[in-house]
Amino acid sequence: MSLTTESAVGPDELAVLKLLALEGGLEGDLKISCSRLADRLDASNQTASRRLQRLESAALLERDTVNDGQWVAITDAGERALHGEYEEYRRIFETDAEVALEGTVTSGMGEGRHYISLPGYQRQFEDRLGYEPFPGTLNVDLREDSVRRRSAVSSLEPVSIDGWEDDDRTYGPAVCYPATIETSDGETYEGAHTIAPERTHHDEDQLEVIAPIKLRDELALEDDDFVTVAVGDRQ
Repeated sequence: MSLTTESAVGPDELAVLKLLALEGGLEGDLKISCSRLADRLDASNQTASRRLQRLESAALLERDTVNDGQWVAITDAGERALHGEYEEYRRIFETDAEVALEGTVTSGMGEGRHYISLPGYQRQFEDRLGYEPFPGTLNVDLREDSVRRRSAVSSLEPVSIDGWEDDDRTYGPAVCYPATIETSDGETYEGAHTIAPERTHHDEDQLEVIAPIKLRDELALEDDDFVTVAVGDRQ
């Protein structure tokens, strides 16, 4: 989503998205007219239509206009936006908000080992996370529902890792979140962190986790094993 379309979607548009979800917009196509939506919003038909257009432009909603109204459906991106709103309210009313993400262990390409071992990152890991990570990441292939839920992590407070540069190139910033890993057998490890490049939606179905130990050995994990990663606020 571009910055232009993001800026066009504010609290008013998200209120419309929530209303449509409450009426079944997450379950499939929902038929609605601008006049009916306007009555629910206590606004004009033009205002209701404009808010639907902004949601569609931001790819949060799909629309198909017919003679007596329009069919609408909330997209996966729209559902992620609603999850983000939900998690922010959880942070207001619950003291221990966390986001549970589920998936299966998979083998990575080895890039994580290279990047987390670089001195510019290592110094910050030791200072901000309190440990030197094992040289490698645990890679988790997220289930579809967890991919949608992942946007809610942005409502949590991260541990920021600054970008840096050496003589050869510039390395970008990253964000880490405290994480607890639980296996299907109930074994847990609490001292881990998720790590991802800052401000990117690339590979949202892949989650990378670091820890001071090799998580595969600690939890006896192999490829395709099911795990739950509970992501929480910065401590």
